[in-house]
Amino acid sequence: MTSDPLPAPDRPLVLVVDDDPSVLAMLGRVARREGFDVLTCTGGRQALERMAEARVDLVLVDLMMPDVGGLEVIKAIRATDQSCRVVIMSGQATIDSAVEAVKLGARDYLTKPFDLHRLRDLLADIKRDVSQLRERLVIEGDLAQRTEFCGMIGRGPGMQELFDMIRRLAPHVRTALITGETGTGKELVARALHHEGPRRARKFITINCSAVVETLFESELFGHLRGAFTGATENKVGMFELAHGGTLFLDEVGELPPPVQAKLLRTLEVGEVQRVGSLEQRRVDVRVIAATNRDLVREVREGRFRSDLFYRLNIVEIPLPPLRERREDIPYLTAAFVREFAEQFGKALIGVSPAGERVLFSARWDGNVRELKNVLERACILAPGELVTERELADSLSQTVAETAPPPPVPEASDLPTAPDAEAPGRASLLAVEREHIARTLKQTGGNKAAAARILGLSRRAFYRRLERHGLGTRPSALVSNPTSAQSRA
Repeated sequence: MTSDPLPAPDRPLVLVVDDDPSVLAMLGRVARREGFDVLTCTGGRQALERMAEARVDLVLVDLMMPDVGGLEVIKAIRATDQSCRVVIMSGQATIDSAVEAVKLGARDYLTKPFDLHRLRDLLADIKRDVSQLRERLVIEGDLAQRTEFCGMIGRGPGMQELFDMIRRLAPHVRTALITGETGTGKELVARALHHEGPRRARKFITINCSAVVETLFESELFGHLRGAFTGATENKVGMFELAHGGTLFLDEVGELPPPVQAKLLRTLEVGEVQRVGSLEQRRVDVRVIAATNRDLVREVREGRFRSDLFYRLNIVEIPLPPLRERREDIPYLTAAFVREFAEQFGKALIGVSPAGERVLFSARWDGNVRELKNVLERACILAPGELVTERELADSLSQTVAETAPPPPVPEASDLPTAPDAEAPGRASLLAVEREHIARTLKQTGGNKAAAARILGLSRRAFYRRLERHGLGTRPSALVSNPTSAQSRA
C-alpha cells in the first residue's frame, strides 16, 4: 500500500486497487488529470483497511487478486458505505462476472487493456455526480439558514403555519399553552413568543417543573421569607418576581402538585404573589407561557390537574407536530445540525450521504428533533471524511435505542431469546439489521475481528459488546480467498 498524501477537501477521492504496480501508476495519472485525488492499494484486504481511515468517493478494484477478490470488496463496501461508487476492472472479463458485479452494486465494469476514452468519460461522470451531491448539500444548508425562525427550522406547511401563528400571537397574548411530545421544541416556541413580542428586551425566566422537589415548588415560584421553614436562612425572590415585566416559561407544567396549582391560578387571575411566610401581596406583571407533553384534558378528567387552571392556561394553545409528521423538514434540520457540528468539532463535514439520508428519513424518531440532533452529533464525531454515512448513523441510532429503552427483566433460562426477532418491540427491526450487518462484515473479513471493527468504525470494546448483544459466535464463516470460488458461490 502506498503512502499517498491526504486528499484535498474540494476534490473527489478515488481508491485504486490492483496487484499490478504498472496499472496503479497508469490509473493514478489518469485520475489525477481528471481532477481526483488518488489512493492506491495492492490488495483487497488493504483496501478495506484504507477505507476505514478515509472517506472514498470511488473505488476502482481489480476482479482477480490473491487475497480478497473484487466481488468480495464490493460486498464489504456495500455493507458499510452504500454511497461509495465502485468500478470493477478485469483482464478476464466474462458476462457472468459483469452481471454479478452489477448485482452487487458496481457502477461499471472496465476491461483490460483499458479504453482510455471510456475511462476518462467514466471518471468525468463520477466527478460530476460527486460535485452535484456536494452542491445540493450546500444548497440545503443555505436553505436551512434562510428558513430558520428563532432557532427553529421548517420549510413544510405545518412549520410555516406555526411560525405565522407565533408572529400573530406574540404582540398580544399574555398566557399560552404549548403542547407536544418530548423533543419537539416547546422551549424554542416559548422563546420565539418572547422575542417577537413587546417584552423582548426584558427577562425570559425558565423553570422546569419536573425538576423541582415537590416541597420547594411554592418557594421557587413565589419566594419565601427568612425563617419561613427549616432551612430558609434568608429571604428569597421567587420566579414570578424575577420575571416581572418579562416572560416566565413553566416547562412541564403538568408536574405541578395540586396545592401549587391553586396558588398559580390565583396569581394568573389577580397578578399578585405572596411569599411563603409573608402576609404581604406583591404585584407582578408577567407573561406566562406553559408547556407540557402530557394530555392535560385526560389529566383534568382523572383529577390530577385543576380544570380551572387548565382553562386559564389554555386561552391560546400552540400544538407542535412530532418529527414523524414533518419528515419533509429532515433534510434541512440535518443540514443545519451537520453545519453546526462541523464548526464545533473543526471538521470539513458538508452533509449526509444519500444512503445516510434514507436512514434518517425512515427512522422512528420517538425523541423527535432532540433525538435527531443527538444522533447527528454522535455520527459527526465518528465521520472520518466530509460526508456522514449510513455506517455512522446506524451506529449512532443503535446507541440511542439502547440508551432510551427500559432495562429488560432478567429472563429465566428457558425464556432466553435465540434470534434477533425475540428482542423487545420497537428495537427488533433495528437490532436485526445491525446483527446482519455485523455478521456479514465478519464473514467478509474472514473472522478478523480487528478488521471488522475498523470497517464498522467501532472500537474493539464496542465491537465485542455488539457481538455479545447479538449472540454472534466466535467462529464466523471463513472468507473465501480464492476469487474464482467466490464468484461461483455468489
